[in-house]
Amino acid sequence: MQVFKFGGASIRHAAGVKQVADIIKSHQKEKILVIVSAMGKTTNALERVVENFQQGKDFQTELDSIRKYHGDIMHELFHESSEVWKKVKEAFAHTTIQLRAGVGYDQLYDQVVSMGEVISSIIVSEYFITQGLAAEWLDARSYIKTDNTFREGKVDWSQTEKNVSAVRQIINEKTLITQGFIGSSDKLTVTLGRDGSDYSAAIFASCLGATSVTIWKDVPGVMNADPKRLPDAVVFEELPFKEAAEMTYYGASVIHPKTIKPLANKNIPLLVKNFDNPSLPGTIIHETKIHSLPPLIVFKDNQCLVSCRVTDYTFIDEQQLSFIFQALSELNIKINVMQNSAISFSFCIDFREDKVAKLLDRIAKHFEVYYNTGLTLITVKNYDAVTSEKYRKLPGVLLEQLSRSTLQVLVKG
Repeated sequence: MQVFKFGGASIRHAAGVKQVADIIKSHQKEKILVIVSAMGKTTNALERVVENFQQGKDFQTELDSIRKYHGDIMHELFHESSEVWKKVKEAFAHTTIQLRAGVGYDQLYDQVVSMGEVISSIIVSEYFITQGLAAEWLDARSYIKTDNTFREGKVDWSQTEKNVSAVRQIINEKTLITQGFIGSSDKLTVTLGRDGSDYSAAIFASCLGATSVTIWKDVPGVMNADPKRLPDAVVFEELPFKEAAEMTYYGASVIHPKTIKPLANKNIPLLVKNFDNPSLPGTIIHETKIHSLPPLIVFKDNQCLVSCRVTDYTFIDEQQLSFIFQALSELNIKINVMQNSAISFSFCIDFREDKVAKLLDRIAKHFEVYYNTGLTLITVKNYDAVTSEKYRKLPGVLLEQLSRSTLQVLVKG
């Protein structure tokens, strides 16, 4: 049994949906669970809907644009009499109801933004049926159970495994289509973290004991750098789980950071394949040892450097660090790199304005605080003399850290 995951870029138009169906047809003799993301840039658009609504601005224009975008795709795939139109209309109606619910931002975000995956999975599953595929739509929220940490749900693995076990019998008879990115807690939708559809694939695969997970992307496999930034990037034929996990931690966007652990624990290989040319070998991530890998270069934009300086001429000690780390933990903020001196402690985090504002408010009560935004964190894993020299000499370096195998520099712009 295999799990296939198709991202938003793969199904951004009708031709992409048709290609997904063709790929499934080529594996028709196998048991497959399909996970889809929201179509194209729908998640970004739904985020704008939520933000505009919360700020009292016009949100309806954006919502109408999202509805038209999906309608245009459906017109290319279905007859006007298809049941899919009613199902998608109901999903959009549910979105509007959620906007009127009067709940907090994070809860509202999850109820609204999650509908991108729901709608795309309805369209894909209905198209499969028109193509003669034995397909069935599943609501991932009925299977993946989480706590109520909206926008970053923590999976209740015991309950989720129990729920997902019920899928085993269905998958013997039909191709299943479900959503990435979402679960539920107390009948409310909870998202698993931005771009969390890969993680959803790993959850289902782990609970079902899948033979493999395949993530279909618009790249030929996992590369040692973003080809849009470094055109001479090369494709890895294979990677150890450990190396891939570190890549995702440092911000490599090809795989969601939480994906590797549940697969490695069950020794389930992860394949990254090219959606446009399935014949390409892609990359396999599995339990293996590779003694020499080329430098892996990861760019992480939209970073914020926060520096906390003591105000009474004491040194930074464990008690002061504990206060900072507790604030970070309570706000669910992850440090990407950190550095301390005698009287200051600096750390780099993803810039989410609401969370950073709360963090600064807390720590400013105990420290003199400085911060910079609009930064890029560059991580070079397995650096060599050439890459070390190149990135350490970049203009605008605010922070540099070098270990045995990893170089990190934080730069302006």
